[in-house]
Amino acid sequence: MAQFRLARLCLMLAAIGVSAPALVSSAHAQQKSDAPAAAAPAAAKDTVRPEMFKLLDPAALKPLMDAKNYSEVQNRITQAEAIQNRTPYEDYVINRMKLSWALATENSATAIATMEAILASGRLEKGDQLNYFQALGDANYNAKNYAKAVEWYTRFQNEGGDPNKVRSALSRAQVSSGNFAGAKTLLMTNINAAKQAGQKPSENDLRLLGQEANKAKDSDTYLFALENLVQYYPTDDFWMDLLSRGVTRKPGFDEPTYGADMLRLEMAAVKEMPPEHYSYLAEIAMRDGFPAEAKQVLDAGFNAGVLGKGSDAKALSALRAKATKQAADDVKTIAAGEANAAKAKTGAGLVNLGWAYATMGQADKGVGFIQQGIAKGGLKAPDEAKLRLGMAQVRAGKKAEAIQTFQGINGKGGAADLAKYWVLLLQQGGGAVAAQ
Repeated sequence: MAQFRLARLCLMLAAIGVSAPALVSSAHAQQKSDAPAAAAPAAAKDTVRPEMFKLLDPAALKPLMDAKNYSEVQNRITQAEAIQNRTPYEDYVINRMKLSWALATENSATAIATMEAILASGRLEKGDQLNYFQALGDANYNAKNYAKAVEWYTRFQNEGGDPNKVRSALSRAQVSSGNFAGAKTLLMTNINAAKQAGQKPSENDLRLLGQEANKAKDSDTYLFALENLVQYYPTDDFWMDLLSRGVTRKPGFDEPTYGADMLRLEMAAVKEMPPEHYSYLAEIAMRDGFPAEAKQVLDAGFNAGVLGKGSDAKALSALRAKATKQAADDVKTIAAGEANAAKAKTGAGLVNLGWAYATMGQADKGVGFIQQGIAKGGLKAPDEAKLRLGMAQVRAGKKAEAIQTFQGINGKGGAADLAKYWVLLLQQGGGAVAAQ
């Protein structure tokens, strides 16, 4: 968690001045005999006695502060506090100087107590009070008095302060005080407000929400945070976590049907997959009769330097050579399968034929065959065929049509989740790998 150094508080309060206000000695006030009689009580009220003026005269204290002679400054403040029967204004003057000293020496305990005393004096203007509320929130956060920090930040907001100035700090204070529910409400409000305004939510807010939701085992909120991180601040790590949490680890995920499709999305979304993901997808593609795809997957893994190492290097090199040969053979023979696929009772053959064409660099032709297969029907997994159609459209560069296809998938077993994240990727401008 980031902390707010007292130097920041000093800068914040510098705008209103934290040193002693302009002082008038009561002795000097008495000498102004030409002042109207009616003004005399007020003048006496806001003056300090000569002995205190001598200790706290700004003209004498400023050189000491500039020279960082803080021990002498503290000595003068201590002497001023020892003066008996002080007036409220004299206490106010002492506290203003004490705050200046506390901030300069990074004495947070004194700074907190002194700011509270200055506020209690009732002498601050509205805008100055707001600065003190925020400064007290920061100082208490530094001191790990998180509940008090929440109290001051909340007061800042409730009394007219700009919520944007403390929202992030308030949410962190709530989290640190153990109030995840309160932090969640605030963070969700911040995130949704930014989105409604057409702006990016804060990455820090999203990270904090996900982090704390994970600790609280709030999987829905964690997934919400992760989806938004992927949408606005995509990284390979975020994508890998999203596909794991949002697809494969969800109850009911149909791995035999959609496992390879999940890896196809992963390959499109990230720069580099784990080696076992490349090899598994290639093996599935070979098994299902798509050697051109297997070759592309293995080529990508070898070119990235992920494959070709370790104990399985020889086996994967052999698989790559096999896929390369079969892909070349398929180019020569694939057209012969069109008639048989068209005569079949179901559209499965047409869908497979279309995907094969799509993996061979003839995506437009592939899209047509897959559409024919879906229209013919009789498919065991219609949503899988729709996913293939969307991926073929991506390869054909038909982004808008692909998004429309994916948005029409709402099946179980992981199909709807995969479709949702394909849309997310395409709306980011991704999916280029899949089109290769």
